[in-house]
Amino acid sequence: MAELIKIYPENPNPKEIQKVVKTLKDGGLVIYPTDTVYGLGCDITNIKALERIALIKGVKLEKSNFSFVCEDLSNLSDYVKQIDTTTFKILKRALPGPYTFILPGSRNLPNPFKKRKTVGIRVPDNSIALALVKALGNPIVSTSIRDEDDVLEYTTDPELILEKWDKLVDIVIDGGYGDNEASTVIDLSEDVPIVIREGKGSLEIF
Repeated sequence: MAELIKIYPENPNPKEIQKVVKTLKDGGLVIYPTDTVYGLGCDITNIKALERIALIKGVKLEKSNFSFVCEDLSNLSDYVKQIDTTTFKILKRALPGPYTFILPGSRNLPNPFKKRKTVGIRVPDNSIALALVKALGNPIVSTSIRDEDDVLEYTTDPELILEKWDKLVDIVIDGGYGDNEASTVIDLSEDVPIVIREGKGSLEIF
């Protein structure tokens, strides 16, 4: 049975954040708000938790397209090969924001992702998500929670999310209604930026 925890985005309660972080460190799965849709996440360093998410999504962990949610760009070098000035400027301009950037992965990627050539990086403009990553001390591996309903695509109400995910996750954070539009995905792993998916993030800043 998942626990529903109310956290206010204007001023995330450190006590509640710590409670969620403890669950993440213990290998738990958490559904949390971002600046786009609600995400399903776990601690990047916990293999069992990563395997649980892969199982839920019906994918092989090694081949999954999960993104790494970071607090800022400071620990980018832990997971990404050295990037050029132009790429860094794009990241700086767009983040925090509703974008996922595909970047060339480094050799330091956690074991399950070692063979991946690229990695998706997210720095959402959401105080709850950023507080979680900061308190955890490393990225959260994350994936959007889709709805089976093709019209809705994404569930925005945390209580409805709890009903559906009750037996699959450990905590659902109620951070208010989510958005129903996913992040814009841009591949920066090659010489020219390629738009993989147009979502909430405007392309005009590029």
